[in-house]
Amino acid sequence: MVSVVLQDVTKRFGSVVAVDRANLSVNDEEFLVIVGESGCGKTTTLRLIAGLETPDSGTIYIGGIPVNDVPVGRRGVQMIFQNYALWPHMRVFDNRSYTNLSLPLKIRKWSQQKIQEFMRPLTQSLGIEESFFRRKPQELSGGQQQRVALGRAMTTSPRVMLMDEPLSNIDPPNRLKMRHEILKFHHENRLTTLYVTHNLADGMALGDRIAVMREGRFEQADTTENLMRNPATDYVAAFFKASELNPRNLFSRKNP
Repeated sequence: MVSVVLQDVTKRFGSVVAVDRANLSVNDEEFLVIVGESGCGKTTTLRLIAGLETPDSGTIYIGGIPVNDVPVGRRGVQMIFQNYALWPHMRVFDNRSYTNLSLPLKIRKWSQQKIQEFMRPLTQSLGIEESFFRRKPQELSGGQQQRVALGRAMTTSPRVMLMDEPLSNIDPPNRLKMRHEILKFHHENRLTTLYVTHNLADGMALGDRIAVMREGRFEQADTTENLMRNPATDYVAAFFKASELNPRNLFSRKNP
């Protein structure tokens, strides 16, 4: 069981309260989407779970174990950053050397052949073309870098996956395909996934539940249907009243 629980978690940066006594429970193997206005604390919440920030108060549990004092590398958590966080001096992929995609597998002592067999279908499914392999991150577009960041995260065998706007630079023709690959990876590896987005359409397509965050707290976490039909607060009701939402697509999420 790899649940994630935040219990009265607070994080301050000087006089700014980024996360304010936040409470959230994410079930084992659940795909939870976090939405909210810019600056409401979404990314800080992911960084706290990952161990990149330390809460000023409250407790974070992963798999029922408090992890406030557990180092980043021992939490079984992988985070995909909005700014990609690729190694600038490494090329995209080469099964014979340390590259952005092969590094996690090399560290685990995988053979060249095993790395090649694992990475070939993964790069194809993510649209990472072979012509990209010899390039360094600065030689890639934003969308190409984002695909590589997704691919690298998928090689690390995490228990919990944290995603911060992973599709923000993916062009529309590839967006639906990338949604499918993310969900497929989530289900095949039985992950617990927290996914931050400003794109409500992505959130409704991907999430088992959606958590609405406001000013550092979670207003409500529920299915899209319940959020729209039984909002807990006026803020949640207003958030899901956007005219661009297509009612025919709201309750049709399907697993890959």
